[in-house]
Amino acid sequence: MHNDSSSDEEDDRRNLVDQNHRKPPSPSPAAVFHVEDRSPRFFRRNFIYQKKYIVTILAFLLVILFFSVANFHSVFSSSSFQFDSVTDRMKESELRAINLLRRQQLGLLIAWNTTRRSNASDPNQLEDLKSALFKQISLNQEIQQVLLNPHSMGNIVEPEFDLNATLNGVVYDRCRTVDQNLSQRRTIQWNPRDGKFLLAICVSGQMSNHLICLEKHIFFAALLNRALVIPSSKVDYRYDRVVDIDRINKCLGKKVVFSFEEFSNIKKGHMHIDKFLCYFSKPTPCYLDDEWLKKLGGLGVTMNKQEAVWDEDTRNPKNKTAQDVLGKFNYDDDVMAIGDVFYAEVEPEWVMQPGGPIAHQCKTLIEPNHLISLTAQRFIQTFLGRNFIALHFRRHGFLKFCNAKKPSCFYPIPQAADCIMRVVERADAPIVYLSTDAAESETGLLQSLVVLNGRPVPLVMRPARNSAEKWDALLYRHGLEGDTQVEAMLDKTICAMSSVFIGAPGSTFTEDILRLRRGWGSASICDEYLCHGEEPDIVAENE
Repeated sequence: MHNDSSSDEEDDRRNLVDQNHRKPPSPSPAAVFHVEDRSPRFFRRNFIYQKKYIVTILAFLLVILFFSVANFHSVFSSSSFQFDSVTDRMKESELRAINLLRRQQLGLLIAWNTTRRSNASDPNQLEDLKSALFKQISLNQEIQQVLLNPHSMGNIVEPEFDLNATLNGVVYDRCRTVDQNLSQRRTIQWNPRDGKFLLAICVSGQMSNHLICLEKHIFFAALLNRALVIPSSKVDYRYDRVVDIDRINKCLGKKVVFSFEEFSNIKKGHMHIDKFLCYFSKPTPCYLDDEWLKKLGGLGVTMNKQEAVWDEDTRNPKNKTAQDVLGKFNYDDDVMAIGDVFYAEVEPEWVMQPGGPIAHQCKTLIEPNHLISLTAQRFIQTFLGRNFIALHFRRHGFLKFCNAKKPSCFYPIPQAADCIMRVVERADAPIVYLSTDAAESETGLLQSLVVLNGRPVPLVMRPARNSAEKWDALLYRHGLEGDTQVEAMLDKTICAMSSVFIGAPGSTFTEDILRLRRGWGSASICDEYLCHGEEPDIVAENE
């Protein structure tokens, strides 16, 4: 510690008395009776002393006067500033209140017009009306708060002006999630018999069709008490890159699904289909052609002749029950195949319920693999945020497909934009994720038309890979980047995680997203197909 000894020594030196200092000589007696000097020198010296005193006193008085005036000015200025500040705050609050009242007026007019043209039996219109009224009550509460703000004293609020008590804590979410009624879920146990297999065969359409086909095969396997064999990637998609197959076994706590390679090892290369019973007889047995059967043979699979168990056409499938299936397909042979069942309609409500028809410990059995799910979460955190709408806007090849239906499901861009804006307003979401195969000319026009209250609503698509962005690093590191099926499943996963989803009617891509949303509990009462309930305002003639 530093000792400040120098200052102590200085004080000592100042206080010491020099012992050797001589006192001045005492005045002589004559000097005592000396007459006072009145010379001009004496007066001059005395005047100088008095002048110093006067200057000192004047300087002191000036300092006091300066600080007194400054303090008075500050007090006056502060009072004036506070008065002006309160006045300005009141003016600002009044202007904000007027703006909010205009918004409330517009909202009430919209609600009024809705009631005039609404159908009392339509639950969606009733929900819209409830939402509009709740928004206006909340807006009225905000207006009151704005007007009260200039008069508030700290955090003290008079009881009669306590606005938090107005709604009694009620929060009305127009686009809340659907109550899945999981307690009412109807399920069956999947208990495969030893050595009994069902070979899944899916050939119809793209990956979404194949996943739906796989889901129906799972139901058939559970009904027939058989383990399911996943198709080989040599004749089908690489399912392991898109969905987590082994997770199905974990969800059931037992081995119920086998890869084709595992099945081949169990059979030691001697793979034979003992019963090849076709669910569909038309347009071709089992909905298979000779070329695909040759590919299956190329894997070392031998088979007996295909047999149709009933007259069933993929173009007009009939509803079947579980008992119907058991009556036609319940055999004791080791290995069975029933062909493609994508179009099969067996207990559709049971199969499509949240979580599916099988009893298990997970939310849903067929899910995106973990890397895709994490990548979707990272994309949402980077670009979208929690509250966003997802839109599946299918266009490529959809014009001819939709126009073959009555009514058509292909909408002009301006009409589609109007439908999207209604959902945006209903969901009160600031951004839309766009999953589409549309050309840039169509997406650009759509973006220019999706405007709500004078503000464009951003339509966000997944950007091309950029090394500066890390949201997709997991796919890149694990060699999944650039795989079109992985990217399609990533799109599905992002859509399934949205607050509200707008789907493309007639698209199996959309149906798979809706399946995930039901299973994950993210389905919203505002989910709908694009322009649901409307017909296109113009439809081109057929060829």
